[in-house]
Amino acid sequence: MRRLLPLLAVALMSAPAFGQAPCYADYKARTVEPLRLHYGTIELHEACDASSAASEIAGRIARDGWQLLEVVGIFDADGLQEREADAGAYHLRY
Repeated sequence: MRRLLPLLAVALMSAPAFGQAPCYADYKARTVEPLRLHYGTIELHEACDASSAASEIAGRIARDGWQLLEVVGIFDADGLQEREADAGAYHLRY
């Protein structure tokens, strides 16, 4: 029982994190040499707000040489389908 109490406490403290709905953002990015642009959608793993999203997106797309231009918006799963065609190959790529 003594071992179970700390595990139960940790589970209860982290329960709200598991209950949160997925959060997504759409963004615009570019590379400089050569100049390329893309619009994409991404699932956010951290906080669901524009400033946190910018930091998270910039870090994830940078590994392929992309520079974040702007976070267009934050939305839930209901907005994914309407953005899929516009995002094309960059729909949930990162």
